[in-house]
Amino acid sequence: MEGGDHEEKQFRTEYAGVAPDKAVNFKDVVREFMRGLLEMTVEFGRGCRDVVKQSLVTEDSFLVRNFGKDSYIGRKIKVPYNNVLRRLKLFNEYLVPEDKDTLHAWSVILFVFVLALAVLSVSLEHDTDIPVPKKVSIHPPCADRIMLLDGRYMAYREQGVPADRARFSMIIPHSFLSSRFAGIPGLKASLLEEFGVRLLTYDLPGFGESDPHPKRNLESSTSDMLFLANALGVSDKFWVVGYSTGSLHAWAALKYIPDRLAGAAMFAPMVNPYDSLMNRGEKYVTWEKWSRKRKFMYFLARRFPKSLSYFYQRSFLSGKHGQIDQWLAFTLGRRDRALIEDPIYEEFWQRDVEESIRQGNAKPFVEEAVLLVSNWGFSLADLKLQKKQQGKGILNLIKSLLSGSEEEYTGFLGPIHIWQGMDDKVVPPSMTDFVHRVLSGAAVHKLPYEGHFTYFYFCEECHRQIFTTLFGTPQGPLNNIIAVEQTSFDDIEVQEEVTQGDFKADLDIKFL
Repeated sequence: MEGGDHEEKQFRTEYAGVAPDKAVNFKDVVREFMRGLLEMTVEFGRGCRDVVKQSLVTEDSFLVRNFGKDSYIGRKIKVPYNNVLRRLKLFNEYLVPEDKDTLHAWSVILFVFVLALAVLSVSLEHDTDIPVPKKVSIHPPCADRIMLLDGRYMAYREQGVPADRARFSMIIPHSFLSSRFAGIPGLKASLLEEFGVRLLTYDLPGFGESDPHPKRNLESSTSDMLFLANALGVSDKFWVVGYSTGSLHAWAALKYIPDRLAGAAMFAPMVNPYDSLMNRGEKYVTWEKWSRKRKFMYFLARRFPKSLSYFYQRSFLSGKHGQIDQWLAFTLGRRDRALIEDPIYEEFWQRDVEESIRQGNAKPFVEEAVLLVSNWGFSLADLKLQKKQQGKGILNLIKSLLSGSEEEYTGFLGPIHIWQGMDDKVVPPSMTDFVHRVLSGAAVHKLPYEGHFTYFYFCEECHRQIFTTLFGTPQGPLNNIIAVEQTSFDDIEVQEEVTQGDFKADLDIKFL
């Protein structure tokens, strides 16, 4: 064995290009370096001790008079102090045998430990590439805008087929810290063409290039949505799409303009976490999924909303980019984490945030946070399809019998589809379970292994499934233009026939 070890050592040194008798072991180099470092450290510690003794540890110094052995404090801690020193002496005999001063020895050891940590941290900083936060860029204005009845301007974005060829229309209010650029991220224009869909998105008041609203609420938000639809020629009923916190504007549309809606498509829909309809178990399961910081932000939004500006100015309004989970205190699953680290998502996210915070004002974000946790002015139970209650009394009974009219219903009559990722930690599945308990007629599509972003963002297959569920088999856009052209040609042929008939009649009269 000894011969084999010698041969192996000789082979290693020869392979390294060094003669066997002159090769130096790396461990020996490290050992000598550490020995020298310790000796220098001990000498440095002794020098510091001498300086401290000469300057502070004298009989007349402040420390000795107030903390010495004969002082009041010194007499109180004398017993535990002696016990600690006696125990440390056992280790001191092995660590620093040439110096029997226990206090000095352990002060040197502590200093070496701190020095080693400092050197290690400096080396790690040099070895690790720490990315520099990217600065936020504010782009030149580029949005199409309409003027509302109160003089405010609303910025919007239009995708898909033109208005006169649209088979279906969709309007999407964006979520928190987003803009009109969001819509359905990664949605292909070819898919919109295939299904004949016109997609409209817009900036909420104070976001992007939309003017702020002085006293906005969910009812005024719905009024803005309705005005946009009418101004852009959406004559038929349209679908409203709500994603995450943008769902609160979609819920409001179901309440205030149900006659203008063809249906609702909700994705991880957020509701008021303080909703009185939620029972204790539903609240517990929902709140336990959130981080302490997020719970604290909801508390501030409900009780001290003005304080939110402080946190927003130091996160997404700081002028530097960051990650959504850090800014909004989100807890993300494995697949969501992988998505937000993708360069495609990062590019989209940064541009969307830059547009969202264009105006640099924290007020619209505070307003949005307060809207979520405050009284909405209606309940989800108001959206439930139910028979309209008749007035009490004999007169109302006789009136209903004489009129012979059919029973009237209240609530939203159209379809409501909800897609919920089962690994969503931003809007937990328990929140959708609560919505389904209140709105039992809603169709819930549970998505195993999907998170908050993965099904809605940059998933072409998912987008096709969504459109197929909402619109059925794709039929393409309407052919109104072709029909108009055919009609015009038919009119020309009829006019030519009439003209020829009149010309023949004139000839017959002349011959007669």
